[in-house]
Amino acid sequence: MRKVIIFGNSGSGKSTLAKKLKAEGLAHLDLDTIAWQPSMPPERKALDESQKALAEFDASNDSWVIEGCYTDLLEMAANLASEAIFMNLEVDLCIQNAKSRPWERHKYPSKQAQDQNLSMLIEWIAQYPKRTDTFSKSAHEALFSNFNGVKVMLTENL
Repeated sequence: MRKVIIFGNSGSGKSTLAKKLKAEGLAHLDLDTIAWQPSMPPERKALDESQKALAEFDASNDSWVIEGCYTDLLEMAANLASEAIFMNLEVDLCIQNAKSRPWERHKYPSKQAQDQNLSMLIEWIAQYPKRTDTFSKSAHEALFSNFNGVKVMLTENL
């Protein structure tokens, strides 16, 4: 049983690494898929609703990779995980990655729709070291520091 959490800033490479682990046979959960209501503008689901979906994913899979930036959800997953990977890339590198990311079909109806959101995403990425919320660098650093299993910090693209 291998259970891995991957976290870091938007554009840090979480999804790319998670897809590599999925190819090795781990079930994959992108926390974006359980964190948001299907509404416009997007709104977070109630935390207990997302946590229930995360618990169901864990119960349905012996080995998995869970990735995202939601420390409130990652803390629950961390209690189940054997490994933690903190994608701690510099903000400029995350912005470069965001500009060149492929179309995320599970999030956007088209590449054009994704690109229309790019300026907002770049601003979000740039705020990472300054924020103090569940999506912040400080929250991720605390999660990494407190994790008791195998842990790795990556500071550059794979």
